[in-house]
Amino acid sequence: MAEPPFDAEAYVDAAARLIGLPLDPAHRPGVIVNVARIAEMAKLVMDFPLPDEIEPAAVFRP
Repeated sequence: MAEPPFDAEAYVDAAARLIGLPLDPAHRPGVIVNVARIAEMAKLVMDFPLPDEIEPAAVFRP
């Protein structure tokens, strides 16, 4: 079964309501656009295939 597409508009409305965040109607379209962009970026990361034997690094050293 395929996962339903991400609905940024519904997510923004639900998240704002859940945390009691008043969202100015003038800012809402921009927030929705940015949440949709973030979801697209996250999908690239989440869709990247990793072998089962991969383990996270114990310590990150840049």
